[in-house]
Formats: sequence, structure tokens, C-alpha cells
Amino acid sequence: MSNEDQEWADLLSPTRRGLLRGGGLLAAFAASGIAAAQTAGKSPWGYETYKEATTQPRSVRPGEQTLPTRPRAYTDIKSYHAHIYFDEDTFQKAALLHKWVAERFEVELGNWNLEPRGPHVTPSFYFGFSNEQLQVIVPWLQLNSLGLTILIHPNTDDPRADHLYYTLWVNRSQPVNAYAMKKPGPGEPAVEQIYPNTRPSVQLET
Repeated sequence: MSNEDQEWADLLSPTRRGLLRGGGLLAAFAASGIAAAQTAGKSPWGYETYKEATTQPRSVRPGEQTLPTRPRAYTDIKSYHAHIYFDEDTFQKAALLHKWVAERFEVELGNWNLEPRGPHVTPSFYFGFSNEQLQVIVPWLQLNSLGLTILIHPNTDDPRADHLYYTLWVNRSQPVNAYAMKKPGPGEPAVEQIYPNTRPSVQLET
């Protein structure tokens, strides 16, 4: 007799018929499933998880460990990054926007990330730009996003906050896996640097 036949025989045994009468077919299948799960192996989590207390995770939002006594200086922002997200259906739009940016702005243009990279969970490309360009690049991206999701964040000494809490989004937001990002360590630059690598050749439309 096969395992499947044995399961049906057990299901239709007098005991199982009593379950059918008392609790219906669903209860019988549930009881059968529980028995199968119990004999299949042991949970890697053990059998005491229901006793664990619900604890509060450590806060990583800036200004919430101890409320600040004064605002941060806007001059803590040294530059900006724009991350343009795309997928297999929108990569041609991303390619066009990539071309437009390189033709019109003196920025640090990164390469193509066709898989998740760093805190970014979908394909993307990025470009870095100076504070002085913010007032032009943000409205330009708003009008020329081609419907793509775009993350714009400042570069300060707190990259986790830069990616999670100091952000601007064009069109819509999406998850960013920056929870584990940390501030620079000893000997590392306090703020990520950008080095422009494009040579604009097209006059910006005005």
C-alpha cells in the first residue's frame, strides 16, 4: 500500500469518521496534517517561541535616542545622489534617462547595476551631484522621470539616515535595505565623495 493510500485509509477509519461527524471534513484533514507535520521532523526554531516576549527594537531614526536641542545645519549636506530604479519592462526608459543626464549635467555617473547592489533591492543606476545643482536637477528629474522610481538623498556623515530618513522620492517610494548601514569608521572619509566624470554636450532646455 502506498503512503497516499495509507493516509486515505487512516482518514476513513472509524476514528476519522468520528472526526468527520464531529468537526467536519476540514477538521479531519487538519488533524491528519498535524500528525504528518509532527512525524516529518523538528522545527529549527524549537518549541518555546510562543513564550518569547515582544521586545522593542533599538531605534535607528535620527534624533530619537535623545531629542536634539537644535536643528542640524543644512551645510552638513555635502552632495547628493540620485538612484534611478528600473526593471525588465522599463530598462529602455532608464537607458534614455541615463543618456539625457550624461549629455546635460556634470555629474558622477555610475555604471549599470543589473542586480541588487548595496542597499538598493532592484536594478538601478545612480549619479552624484553637487549642492549647487540641486535646484535644477530635482525639478528636471520631476519632469523627465519617464515614470521611473527615483530616490534622491543627501550625503552626510550618516549614510543610513541619508538613505532612509533624509530622502526625496520622485513618483513613488520603494524599499531600501539600508538598516545595517553604519557611519564611517576611523580613517574613512566622513562623507562619501563624488567626482564628476561626464562631459555635457547638450544645452539644458529652459
